[in-house]
Amino acid sequence: MDQSADSLEARWCAVTGGRGFMARHLVMALLRSGGWRVRITDLAPDACLEPTENDGLLGAALRGGRAVYVAADVCELVQLTEALEGVHTVFHTAAADQSNNNFQLHYKVNVEGTKNVIEACNICKVKSLIYTSTSAVVFDGVHGLFGVDESTPYPDKFHDAYTETKAQAEKLVMSANDKNELLTCCIRPGSIFGPGDKMVQTLLAYGGMMIIMGDGKNCDDFVYVENVVHGHLCAEKTLSTKEGAKRSGGKAYFITNMEPVNMWDFLYTILEDLGYKSRFRLRIPLYLLVPITCLVDWSYNNLFSRYGMRKPGVLTSTIIKYATLNRTFNCSNADEQLGYKPIVSLKEGVKMTTEFHRQFKA
Repeated sequence: MDQSADSLEARWCAVTGGRGFMARHLVMALLRSGGWRVRITDLAPDACLEPTENDGLLGAALRGGRAVYVAADVCELVQLTEALEGVHTVFHTAAADQSNNNFQLHYKVNVEGTKNVIEACNICKVKSLIYTSTSAVVFDGVHGLFGVDESTPYPDKFHDAYTETKAQAEKLVMSANDKNELLTCCIRPGSIFGPGDKMVQTLLAYGGMMIIMGDGKNCDDFVYVENVVHGHLCAEKTLSTKEGAKRSGGKAYFITNMEPVNMWDFLYTILEDLGYKSRFRLRIPLYLLVPITCLVDWSYNNLFSRYGMRKPGVLTSTIIKYATLNRTFNCSNADEQLGYKPIVSLKEGVKMTTEFHRQFKA
């Protein structure tokens, strides 16, 4: 369906956290489909469009009524209920900042906020809820994961507040399926990258220098942002049929590019495409990382947070656990049950990402 198919008959959907990285791409895909009118919700009082957005499809949709921005906090049920009135499908992407390892914050936003989203969906008679979870909900930060599927249980102990609360929220969404006529599904993306992502921004911030943690042999399952969006749309489409709802309702699915790679080779490929091929690569062995990390974490808990200083973004215990262990996932269930297949290859995704970021390179 093209954009001309948009009409008053087009269904409303809502995207919570709609100004976030992946959510922006999701909003654009929904608008491009022509079959949706989109209610974008986030914390800011207005959408704060970038010039390219204002001059493009999003700006036109907001001016023409195909999209509406609503300031709403997922922690405030009344605001959410007003925002979801008349909505057919909710894509719940809002979450606390992963880099801030504050359990109270994550619990409030990720768990209590998700409870509010579910309750608002029930009050507003929303038909389907697609939740943006994370592949990290099965990662304990101690044992590597290689080709695991959705039968892998949650760990007994989580390695950070973000993954623990995302897992709790995921359970809430799955248990809400088929109650009050609400159908639910959870999407577990791998390591997301794409135009505007923080990962590339971090690489650029270090001037293209590669800091390899550990032995540099670990693999990861990266996923281009448009493939994550596609996974969400596949889930919604699946829930829209009686057979699909019965098969996939209340389930969670890993979504990756289905191209597991050595993590450091992948990052270096991005740096090469950005013109940093000859830059210095530093490897820090694991036996040095552990004491350095303990010192950084202690400094943050006792000094940085006390004086309002920003926590270092690389050498933290949480980042190191992600950066030194294998983390790859089997997406066969998403393929067979949701009809998901990546629409952008890893190579194509890297090319489009670096083309976008090249203009911001120092």
